[in-house]
Amino acid sequence: MSLTPDLIARFSALVPAGQALSDTADQAAYLTEWRDRWTGKAALVLRPGSTEDVAAIVRLAAETRTALVPQGGNTGLVGGQIPDTSGDQIVVSLTRMSRIRAVDAPGQSITVEAGVTLKAVQDAADDAGLLFPLSLAAEGSATIGGNLSTNAGGTAVLAYGNARDLALGLEVVLPNGDIWNGLRTLRKDNTGYDLKNLFIGAEGTLGLITAASLKLFPKPVAKATIFAATPSARAALAALSQLRALAPGTVTTFELMPRFGVDLVLATAPHARDPLSQSSPWYVLAEISTQSAHGFTAAVEHALAAILETGNLTDAVLASSGAQAAAFWHLREAMSEAQKSVGGSIKHDIAVPVAAVPDFLDAALPTVAALVPGCRPCPFGHLGDGNLHFNISEPDGADTAVFLARRADLNAVVFDLVAKFGGSISAEHGIGIDKRAILPSVKSPVELGLMRQVKAMLDPSGIMNPGKLL
Repeated sequence: MSLTPDLIARFSALVPAGQALSDTADQAAYLTEWRDRWTGKAALVLRPGSTEDVAAIVRLAAETRTALVPQGGNTGLVGGQIPDTSGDQIVVSLTRMSRIRAVDAPGQSITVEAGVTLKAVQDAADDAGLLFPLSLAAEGSATIGGNLSTNAGGTAVLAYGNARDLALGLEVVLPNGDIWNGLRTLRKDNTGYDLKNLFIGAEGTLGLITAASLKLFPKPVAKATIFAATPSARAALAALSQLRALAPGTVTTFELMPRFGVDLVLATAPHARDPLSQSSPWYVLAEISTQSAHGFTAAVEHALAAILETGNLTDAVLASSGAQAAAFWHLREAMSEAQKSVGGSIKHDIAVPVAAVPDFLDAALPTVAALVPGCRPCPFGHLGDGNLHFNISEPDGADTAVFLARRADLNAVVFDLVAKFGGSISAEHGIGIDKRAILPSVKSPVELGLMRQVKAMLDPSGIMNPGKLL
């Protein structure tokens, strides 16, 4: 339904003055995904400052059957946070809800509102002498509400799990406007259904997450950051097993990068430099954390020497300072952005069982090369948990529009291989708009039926982020 001026005025009155944006220019930052793949229109952008504000918005939306699109830092990559083009939806931006409500150091938990950035949670944990381990490239602007709504992963999943594993409790505004206060910080609560997990990963289609209680961990006493060359993904996987067996402490990160991607970063990113003197087909970025610093560096060096002798790593450098470690990370984190320098890219956020990653790459790389001759695959990401960003750059000198028109063809062959290896078409980015049409091909009718039943039960009017996920 179209929103009448009277209804727009009623919604606008539910937030403080200046926090209801109706002007197109004021709305612009909320209507376009950062890669410019999706742009929508909105009747209003509302910026509530409290859970009560959100509840009032949802109650009116339920009464008038007005569609709501929740949004955090607008860093999502599948369009789940963008309204459609009808102009009849309302974007609810939660970025003003940025209060850290409580830090419980003895209980190792933190309770924050949905608009708190991931970086702010990390900093608050650090100030308390603890660690919040979720980490990803957009952490300076991505918000906790969005992280939970998409079940974000990041670089430390193999040691700490993804966002779902880090959540103790939630506060959620339900589609009828009721507030469910599930902000428990209990580590044990065996009293029925785990309701919070309905909303984590639901992409705002079942309710609006307004706050969360999160797990904190002891801060590592010491950390080793390693940049290493490896001849193949198979050798890298063997090196991961060796590192886990030989190194002191816990392997908290194990990232895989191709030479093509490293070259792109070296060519485009300011101050980037190659840590190693000779090139290699593949590279590994690894971190090891420990609670005991005594003899730690020497033990890491000994482990690296042993792995180098096996040939699974062919060269390696251990960061000697925080600045050098940050430089190693810059090569990894700038990789996706660096792909823009060589034209269009068709990107996939996939996961297969960790042991299957080398076989998947052995099958996928020649398959996409045969389908689009000259294309330049750039698979990189979280080898330690089986999540690869299987990105494909256009052939050198190609017409970008012609290449991007092959998206459906490339998606089909990549996703077929993902299914063959027992994987997932979305490891950490979600479904949103981008993969909604594909979901029925990878979910069984029983699974989809259950999901639709949950949606119909909680949101019978279909006002919560319609057109996303399902």
